[in-house]
Amino acid sequence: MKYSQATNYALHTMLYLVALPLGKTVGVQQLAELQGLSPTYLSKILTKLVKAGMIESTPGINGGYKLTRNKADLSFLEVIHAIEGTASLFHCDDGKDHQGCLIQGVMTHAEQQMEAYLKERKLVELVGQVGDVNALV
Repeated sequence: MKYSQATNYALHTMLYLVALPLGKTVGVQQLAELQGLSPTYLSKILTKLVKAGMIESTPGINGGYKLTRNKADLSFLEVIHAIEGTASLFHCDDGKDHQGCLIQGVMTHAEQQMEAYLKERKLVELVGQVGDVNALV
């Protein structure tokens, strides 16, 4: 299975924001430079994270993005769902009229286990492994 590149960037962005000191903001330009991508592309990802209620944008000279939620609560799964949506990764479409697709059952169970794991894993667990976030602000 494969997540989009946008999910990769969203997870990295959220990790940087979780690592920031409380109340600090960081601009889209800085976040984009850290990941080597265009601010325009990253802005689209940030918009999805704002809509999901994880971050907010503060305008002005000292503006930028910051968390809106308790950093200890932010899971990998929430970020993934904000970018990818919540649709199942697998859909059984064998073209036959079966009572149920046996393969779908196996795939659904595997997906549920993966989602349970990602829901339990919090971004804050990785903060100690992030470089010097003070260089951002």
